[in-house]
Amino acid sequence: MRRVLSLLALLAVGICGLGTSEPSFAAESPAVASANDTATLVTDRDAVGPDQKLRVGLRLQLKPGWHTYWVNPGDAGDTPTLDVTAQGNATGKTSTIHWPMPVRLSEGGLMSYAYVGDVLLPVDLALQGTGPTTLHAHAEWLVCAEVCIPESGDFTLSLPAAEGAAPAGAQAGLFQAVDAKMPIPSPFKAEVSADGLLTLEGKGLSSAAVSDAWFLPAEGGMIDQIASQPFKVKDERLSLQLKFLKTAHRDHPLQGLVVLKDEAGQESPIEISASQMVAGAATSTTLPAHVSADAIPTGAGWLRVLAFAFVGGLILNLMPCVFPVLAMKALSLARMGGVGRSVHLQSAFFYTLGVTGAFAALGIVMIGLRIAGSAAGWGFQFQSAGFVVGVCWLLFGMALNLLGVFEISAGRLAQLHPHGAGHAGDMLTGLLAVIVATPCTAPFMGVAIAGALGGPPLMGLLVFLSMGLGLAAPYVLVASVPGLASRMPKPGAWMGVLKQALAFPLLATCVWLLWVATIERGTNFVVVAGGGLVLLGFAAWIYGMGQHRAMREGGRGTVLFCRVVAVLCMVVCGGVLARSLAEPVSAASTTMTSADNLIQPFSDKTLADLRADGKPVFVDMTASWCITCMVNERVALDTASVRQAFSERHVAYLKGDWTNRDAGISAYLKEHGRDGVPLYVYYPPKHGAEVVLPQILTPGMVLDIIGH
Repeated sequence: MRRVLSLLALLAVGICGLGTSEPSFAAESPAVASANDTATLVTDRDAVGPDQKLRVGLRLQLKPGWHTYWVNPGDAGDTPTLDVTAQGNATGKTSTIHWPMPVRLSEGGLMSYAYVGDVLLPVDLALQGTGPTTLHAHAEWLVCAEVCIPESGDFTLSLPAAEGAAPAGAQAGLFQAVDAKMPIPSPFKAEVSADGLLTLEGKGLSSAAVSDAWFLPAEGGMIDQIASQPFKVKDERLSLQLKFLKTAHRDHPLQGLVVLKDEAGQESPIEISASQMVAGAATSTTLPAHVSADAIPTGAGWLRVLAFAFVGGLILNLMPCVFPVLAMKALSLARMGGVGRSVHLQSAFFYTLGVTGAFAALGIVMIGLRIAGSAAGWGFQFQSAGFVVGVCWLLFGMALNLLGVFEISAGRLAQLHPHGAGHAGDMLTGLLAVIVATPCTAPFMGVAIAGALGGPPLMGLLVFLSMGLGLAAPYVLVASVPGLASRMPKPGAWMGVLKQALAFPLLATCVWLLWVATIERGTNFVVVAGGGLVLLGFAAWIYGMGQHRAMREGGRGTVLFCRVVAVLCMVVCGGVLARSLAEPVSAASTTMTSADNLIQPFSDKTLADLRADGKPVFVDMTASWCITCMVNERVALDTASVRQAFSERHVAYLKGDWTNRDAGISAYLKEHGRDGVPLYVYYPPKHGAEVVLPQILTPGMVLDIIGH
């Protein structure tokens, strides 16, 4: 065994010496570069011979401080992927990466298995045919430093034909260097006991040959990866004490790498497969081709995320965007004053069903868009002017209904007014509560949404359902507690006045939504939205006229005529809106100003330039449809004391407007673990560490953070 280890050491030293020379780039694709790394596709030969085996690799030249991941990322991270297809006279396909030995990175109580510096992830491509070929490859990888950024690239590399077997090419040295870090099949018998004692037995294992050793599991969820691994070697027997997780699957062998380190500091990785047997443990010579290890919270971590989701939904009841619908629900409670408890419970059940159903639908859409590669975040639907105007028109119709312009009978499925009997009204009220709640972000929701969109789809759906339960909880509490429900005032003539009064919060919301649509599509778009309000108002009026005529005099013909006219008005509204949305966006009013002209539009370059100069920077990620953002701006940011402090301390104010989709802002939010706005980040002067502020601001909080 000592000879094997010595041979490995000499081979690694010799190859590392070869790798120090600067290679040429004859068989290297055009680069895919970012601020964090440079990625290329390389081959070990500059040409291809008949039916030749070709080595292809994803080369990642990582900037200092950045890393990517091994087949098992560890407690956090994601596994890189590489798919290579050869097209032309010589064809072939492969996606099986051969993983070199990673390094261990321990930070914040978590263990990661990663690669740093100049990384090569090779695959073997068996070609069939004779003649030139073109390689097409798609790769995805995650790079992390203080933040993690998913990256991907498409690569193309053309290789000419060789007369015979093509010799080693200009990049062969890269593959030779990575071979020195490749694990070898273990020559030792391996077994692991039920309490986690991993033992290797065989000739060459001694304290003189091995000064240290550690185990890297091929998949997550087996051992506590951050726990220490006490090491002993004696009499051709090496042992490592591992700590099994309670949730570990014990029905298959423990696979991974044991890294042996000699006195000279040379590290030699060997593959092991250890069964839980006292004797006769089988030894495997290969690792799995691919092991998926999702970077998700543990069981306790998911309970924390679900709790945050519930609390966030609970606090969402206090957000101004939800007030109009909750006011309507208050009217429904008032109407039920004096009725039996069973009526209260049924109303609460169907309201909760509407809320959770809407949250589930929203979660499915957002998770589906994320799986498809879209950077959809919380409130993403309000980035569509069509959706904004549609909600505006819906709330306007509800306001007219509350004002008595028309009535919708309580027994119909399409019931909208909350004072009518029937469960459809409760469900639709819950649905509307979720629709108008999405522009607001409550505390704790950022962590919950990030966990929902970053974890498995099923857990993500549970997070959204938990958020819905939090939003519905206050109404359920009032409806289910006998002492509270019995104190509700009994119905009377006063309810007609209250019903009409509640129309005005809805109309105020319509004004806000019109402003959002104008920001998104330009000032000319207000003509479309406002004209639609007029047509809808006419439709509601003529529909109500038909209803009143039918109640007074009967006459089905008149009622039918009024309904047809009302439907035609709504069809015209929809057609005009669709046509307007198909036209190019006019000059949108997204200019950001302030009394002191301190605000600048956000961009990565502007932020980087200001930080390079050592200037203090305040980043405000906002959107016109985000009520929480607008309240923070009016209450905390756009105040005389804060503006004066910014001016005196020369704080650069960068505002990122996410009203419309913006890839740069989406990326910045994702870097900070957010899937929606608001986000406030302060960068102190002289390159100080960034500080993320809470989602609800006060002037004193802002002044304290900038040290005024």
